Amino acid sequence: MASKSFKGSRSSLSISSDAAESHKPPIPPTVTFGRRTSSGRYVSYSRDDLDSELGSSDFMNYTVHIPPTPDNQPMDPSISQKVEEQYVSNSLFTGGFNSVTRAHLMDKVIESEANHPQMAGAKGSSCAIPGCDAKVMSDERGADILPCECDFKICRDCYIDAVKTGGGMCPGCKEPYKNTDLDETAVDNNARPLPLPPPGTMSKMERRLSLMKSTKSVLMRSQTGDFDHNRWLFETRGTYGYGNAIWPKDGNLGNGNNDEVVEPQELISKPWRPLTRKLKIPAAVLSPYRYSSHCWIVHNVIFLLYVFRLYYGNYTFEGLRLLIFLRVVVLALFLAWRINHPNNDAIWLWGMSVVCEIWFAFSWLLDQLPKLCPINRATDLNVLKDKFETPSPSNPTGKSDLPGIDVFVSTADPEKEPPLVTANTILSILAADYPVEKLACYVSDDGGALLTFEAMAEAASFANIWVPFCRKHGIEPRNPESYFNLKRDPYKNKVKPDFVKDRRRVKREYDEFKVRINSLPDSIRRRSDAYHAREEIKAMKLQRQNREDEPVESVKIPKATWMADGTHWPGTWLNAASEHSRGDHAGIIQVMLKPPSDEPLHGTADDGPIDLTDVDIRLPLLVYVSREKRPGYDHNKKAGAMNALVRASAIMSNGPFILNLDCDHYIYNSQAMREGMCFMMDRGGDRICYVQFPQRFEGIDPSDRYANHNTVFFDVNMRALDGLMGPVYVGTGCLFRRVALYGFDPPRSKEHHPGCCSCCFFGRNNKHSSMAHTPEENHALRMGDSDDEEMNLSLLPKRFGNSTFLIDSIPIAEFQGRPLADHPAVKNGRPPGALTIPRELLDASTVAEAISVISCWYEDKTEWGHRVGWIYGSVTEDVVTGYRMHNRGWKSVYCVTKRDAFRGTAPINLTDRLHQVLRWATGSVEIFFSRNNAFLASPRMKLLQRIAYLNVGIYPFTSIFLIVYCFLPALSLFSGQFIVQTLNVTFLTYLLTITVTLCLLAVLEIKWSGIELEEWWRNEQFWLIGGTSAHLAAVLQGLLKVIAGIEISFTLTSKSAGDDVDDEFADLYVVKWTSLMIPPITIMMINLIAIAVGFSRTIYSVIPQWSRLLGGVFFSFWVLAHLYPFAKGLMGRRGRTPTIVFVWSGLIAITISLLWVAINPPSGTNQIGGSFQFP
Repeated sequence: MASKSFKGSRSSLSISSDAAESHKPPIPPTVTFGRRTSSGRYVSYSRDDLDSELGSSDFMNYTVHIPPTPDNQPMDPSISQKVEEQYVSNSLFTGGFNSVTRAHLMDKVIESEANHPQMAGAKGSSCAIPGCDAKVMSDERGADILPCECDFKICRDCYIDAVKTGGGMCPGCKEPYKNTDLDETAVDNNARPLPLPPPGTMSKMERRLSLMKSTKSVLMRSQTGDFDHNRWLFETRGTYGYGNAIWPKDGNLGNGNNDEVVEPQELISKPWRPLTRKLKIPAAVLSPYRYSSHCWIVHNVIFLLYVFRLYYGNYTFEGLRLLIFLRVVVLALFLAWRINHPNNDAIWLWGMSVVCEIWFAFSWLLDQLPKLCPINRATDLNVLKDKFETPSPSNPTGKSDLPGIDVFVSTADPEKEPPLVTANTILSILAADYPVEKLACYVSDDGGALLTFEAMAEAASFANIWVPFCRKHGIEPRNPESYFNLKRDPYKNKVKPDFVKDRRRVKREYDEFKVRINSLPDSIRRRSDAYHAREEIKAMKLQRQNREDEPVESVKIPKATWMADGTHWPGTWLNAASEHSRGDHAGIIQVMLKPPSDEPLHGTADDGPIDLTDVDIRLPLLVYVSREKRPGYDHNKKAGAMNALVRASAIMSNGPFILNLDCDHYIYNSQAMREGMCFMMDRGGDRICYVQFPQRFEGIDPSDRYANHNTVFFDVNMRALDGLMGPVYVGTGCLFRRVALYGFDPPRSKEHHPGCCSCCFFGRNNKHSSMAHTPEENHALRMGDSDDEEMNLSLLPKRFGNSTFLIDSIPIAEFQGRPLADHPAVKNGRPPGALTIPRELLDASTVAEAISVISCWYEDKTEWGHRVGWIYGSVTEDVVTGYRMHNRGWKSVYCVTKRDAFRGTAPINLTDRLHQVLRWATGSVEIFFSRNNAFLASPRMKLLQRIAYLNVGIYPFTSIFLIVYCFLPALSLFSGQFIVQTLNVTFLTYLLTITVTLCLLAVLEIKWSGIELEEWWRNEQFWLIGGTSAHLAAVLQGLLKVIAGIEISFTLTSKSAGDDVDDEFADLYVVKWTSLMIPPITIMMINLIAIAVGFSRTIYSVIPQWSRLLGGVFFSFWVLAHLYPFAKGLMGRRGRTPTIVFVWSGLIAITISLLWVAINPPSGTNQIGGSFQFP
C-alpha cells in the first residue's frame, strides 16, 4: 500500500498567511462531523474539516469530552473493529519497492498449537460457510464472536460479504443481522453543531492550562481523524460539558488584583514530590585524608582544601579535583625537566620517550577532565506509582497514566545469534512490570530467516504460561533460562502454597520449549524438502500431461523454504534464490501477539497447566519485522534496521519512548523501565533525550581475564559524564525519547546557554536567561536553528518521508512524552489522566502503511540516517547518534539500579574480544575524521562534554605511542642506555610523585564507584593489550578509508558458546589465530630477549651499569605484567597451544636477535656472541 500523498494545502501554511488571517474575526469552531468512540467522546471525523479550519482562530480542532451519564453510556467497540484486528494478527504482511502489499492469512504459524487468544494463528472455530475454512471471529479470551442470535459461525470476510452484498442477512437463519455496524456511529450531518465557548472570553490562565493553547505550529495538533491527543482536555471536579483543563466552580482563576494568576487548588493541595534525586558522593570517599595520611604530598594540600571549603562551603569534590590539578602540575614540571635535560649519549632514545610521554600526558588529561563532577542518582518508584497509577480527581479509576514504550530487539544471523537466546530476551520483555497495554515489542530480523520467525512464534506461545507465572509469583529475573539456572534458593521469599507445583510445571513446559526451538532448523529443512518433493512430482505430472508421448525430462524448480501453513516463506530461503536471499527479499511484518484489551483480563483455574485465578493473562503487543532489502541499496546495517523499526512502530503503536536491546541483552530487573521513566517524567525530564543503563554481563570467567565486564568504563567514566550533559549512548540498554530521535531540538533550547564548564568547577552554576515573551509551547517541536514559531510543512516529507501517517504521529508522541503538569515549576507538561484513554484498534491499512515505511526506497532523498534516527556512516552508530543529540542541546541520564537492569553476554574468547575492540576503535577513528568530530560541536555542548567526545575519537591514536613506548625498555637494554642520562634524585622524585598521585586517583575512583581493585587492574592490562593490537589496526583501517576510500566491513560478534558443553567457560581456552596477535607477541619476545641480553652484558662488563639495567628491567617487567593475560590466552588449556604461536614466537625471536647483532656487533670475545658477523 503506497503512502498517502502529502497535501499541498498544509505546506502552504506560513507565518505571513497566519498574520493575514489574524485580522479576521474569530469564528467559534464547531464539530460538524464526528464519531463517537468507546468512551463516549465525539471526535472530528473529517480530515478536510481540519484543513479548512487552519488558522481560523486560536482554537483549531477542538475535542469535546462528554462524560458518561445515565443517558450517555459508552458502548463497546463495534464487532467489525475487533474482527479487523483479529484479521491483522492472523495475517503475514509483505511488500516493498514496486510491489503490491499483500496480507497472507495464516491459519498456522508454527507446528505446535497456539492457545493464547492474542497470538497469531490461535485456535478457533472454522467458518460454517461452505468452501470457506477461515477462522471465526473471536474476542479477547478467544471465544467465538457470533453476530447472529442463531450462533451461526462466520468468519470476517464472509460476514462482510453478508452485510454488504447479502442484504445484511445471516446465512444460517436467513434473518437480518441486528448489528451491522461496520463503522463507528457518526453524528448526523445535519445535527446541530456543539457550541463551544468563544476564544475571546477565555482568560490567560485558562489558555495556559488548556491543551488548546495559542500555537500556530501545525505540528502541535493532530492531523488525523482520530482522537486528538494534543487537544484533549481533561476534567476535574465541578466541571462538565466542554472539557476545559481547569474550570473552578466559581469560574474565576484570578485573585482580583490585576488579574494575577492563582494556581488551582487541584494542583497545589497535594505536596509535590520529585521522582528522582541526586545523591552526593560522601566527602569521606572523595576526600583524600583517609587514604593518604602517610603521604607527605597530600598533607601539603590540606590547607588549600580548608580555604576552598571556607569559600565554597563544600569539599565533597575538591579532594578529587585537587589531586587531578596536582598531578597536572607535576606532569608539566616533569615534562619540562625532561625536555631541558636530554640524554646526549642516546638522543634518539630520549627523543622517542619524551614525545610518547607528552602524548600520554595529553591523553590522560582528556580522560580525567570529564571526571571532575561525578554524581549518583536515585529514583522513587513509589512516587511514580502514586502519580501515574493511583486514583485521583483527574484519574478516578486509577488506570495507568504512564506513556507507552516500544521495545526494539535486533538480530541478523540466527547462526551467530542463537534463536533461543533471542527468544529468552523476548520473554523477559513480555513479562516486564509495566502496564501491558502501554508496552509493545518489535523484533527486527535483518536476515529475514524463517528460523527466527518461527522461534519468535514459539516464544509468543510459551509466553502464554510464562508471563502469568511471573506475575503470579513475582519471579526475578524473568528470563526463563537465567531463572531456572539460578544457583541460589528459588523458594526464598515465596509464600504461595502452589509455587512448588507451578514452578515444576513451568519448568517442564520450558524444557519442551527449548527442545522445540533447538529442533526448528531440522524441522524447517525436513518440511521444505517434503514440500519441494511434492512440487517436483506435481511439475512432472503436469509435464507428462502436456507432452503426452514425448520423453519426460527432469524438472528443476527453485528449492523454496516453506512455512508451517504450506506456503512459501517471503524472506530468505535456505537455498538462496532471486528475491529470497539475505540481501534481496520483501519486507515482512507479522503481528505475533495482537494488542491487548484495555481492561485487565483475569485468568481462571482452567486456563492452563497452572491456576491463574485473579492473574492478568494479557500479553503485550509483539511484532516481527524484517525490512525490505534489494540489491543496489545501502541498507546501513544495524542503524538502518533501527530506523525501520522507528518508522514501523510510529505507525502501529507510536510509543513516545523507545527501549533498544541487543538480542542477547535481556531484562534482569522487571522494573527497569519504570526506573527509567522516573527520569523522563520528572521535572525537566522533557529535556532528556535518553536514559542509558549500564551493561552487565553473564558467562564471564571468574577472573575476567580480558576485562569483559568493563566496569571502569560503566561505573567510573559513565557516572562522571552523568555530571555533565550525560553519558554517551553505548548501543543497547537505552531508553530514548522518540522526538529526540526525530532530530528535534529540546524544549526551551534557547533558554539554556551552556557555559564553558557550568556546574563542573566547584559547584558554581551559570544563570540562564529566559525567553519571557515566547510561549513555551511554541518550542515543543523545533528542528535546527530556526526561530520561526511555525515549521514549514513542505519540509517534513523531505525529512521524514512521504508517509502522512508517520508525520501525523510526531506531535502525538511529543505530547504523550511530556511530564505531568502537576506542579507550577513543570514546564511543557501534559495534564494528568491524559493517557488513560483506550488505544485505537489495529487495522489492516495501518499495517500496510508500516510495510511501506520499511521499504528499501523509503529513505531516499530524506534525512533518515543523516539528521533523523540512528546516524549512518560509522560502525559505531551508537556513539554518533548520542553525540548528535547532545550537540542539539539534549541531556542524557545514567541510571544505575540496585538490581541490574539488563544483562547480556560478552565474548570471552581472546580473538573475539580483540575483534570487538577493533570494531569500537575503528568507529572512533571514523568519528575523528568525520563531521562528528568534537572540534566541530555546536555551542550548545558544554566544554567538558566536548572533551569527553574528543577523547572518544582520539584514544585509538594512543596505540602508536604506546607501541613505541613498549619497545623502549628493550631498546634500552639492548643498547645499554636509558631514557635519562642518570637515575638522579630529581628524576626519581618526579617518578614517585606521578606514581603516587596516579595510585591515589585510582583508589578514589575505586571507592566512589564501588568497583574492585582487581577489576581496575584487569582494565589496565587490557588497555595495553588492546592498545598494542586492535587499536593500531583500527588506526590503519581508518586511515585507509580516509585516504584510499576502502570501506570497512565487520562480522557479527558470535553469541554462541563453545563446543564443550561440560565447561561453561570452554570458549575462553579456544585459540583462534588472528593477525592482531602479532604486535603483542613481538613486544613480549623482544622484551624477554632484551632482559636476557641486559643481564648478560651487565654481568660480563668491566664496569657494570646496574642503574641502567634496573631502569630497563623495571619497565620491561611493567610491559610484560600488562601482557600476562594475553600470554595466558595464547597457551590455551592442557597444552593445546596452536603450533603457529610457537612458529611466530621463534621467528620473531631469531629475527630480532640477528638484527640486533648485525646493528651492534660485539667488539671482543669477552662479549656475548663472540666474534660472530653476518656474511
